[in-house]
Amino acid sequence: MQSNSDRDKCLQAAIRLLSRREHSRKELASKLYSKDYLDKHYIDSILDELEASYYLDDQRFAEAFVRSRINRGQGPQKIQYELLKKGVDSSLIEQTLQNIEVDWLDLAKQQREKRFGVQSPRDYKEQAKQSRFLAGRGFFSDTIRRVFE
Repeated sequence: MQSNSDRDKCLQAAIRLLSRREHSRKELASKLYSKDYLDKHYIDSILDELEASYYLDDQRFAEAFVRSRINRGQGPQKIQYELLKKGVDSSLIEQTLQNIEVDWLDLAKQQREKRFGVQSPRDYKEQAKQSRFLAGRGFFSDTIRRVFE
């Protein structure tokens, strides 16, 4: 049987990580499991406890993550993929992306202009290059197509 000090050590590590930034449950669990000195027995119960007290909240994490990625100029496709990798539920991701107030077309245009300037592409080759750039930023093909209209 492990002592309460081991459980406290695990809880303190989790709170320390959460004090720096928001984490998804999967992400925090992964970080805690990687620490050899923490007893794996306590981690799930501590995560449940942190969720119950709203220190750990996947919805809040998803909202903060989406806002930070939009500020970086990333599109919805890339944001969705990254959130899935971090263990956020797909329905929560969809809900968060729908509730966020952003004009994806305007953001895509801003990113294109920031990278390539205000002038429209001269030819198909240049437009294809700019389209690949926007696709890499995570914008959907219909949004990319509308950027060049």
